[in-house]
Amino acid sequence: MERAASWPDEAQAELVQSMLDIEVKYYGAYRLDDEDRARIQKSLDAAKRGEFASDEEVAELFARYRK
Repeated sequence: MERAASWPDEAQAELVQSMLDIEVKYYGAYRLDDEDRARIQKSLDAAKRGEFASDEEVAELFARYRK
């Protein structure tokens, strides 16, 4: 997984699709509930307004969980 971070975007997208296919094969498709849909809509609305985390915020988040 760590090596995949350096792959081209197209290769990373292919990896994600493969992982999703495996997930569905073994565990079935995930069904969104109303709360999931609301959170997704909130994120889409924020993206349309151009509200994104800064590079520093993203780096801090990754550093926190990579320990």
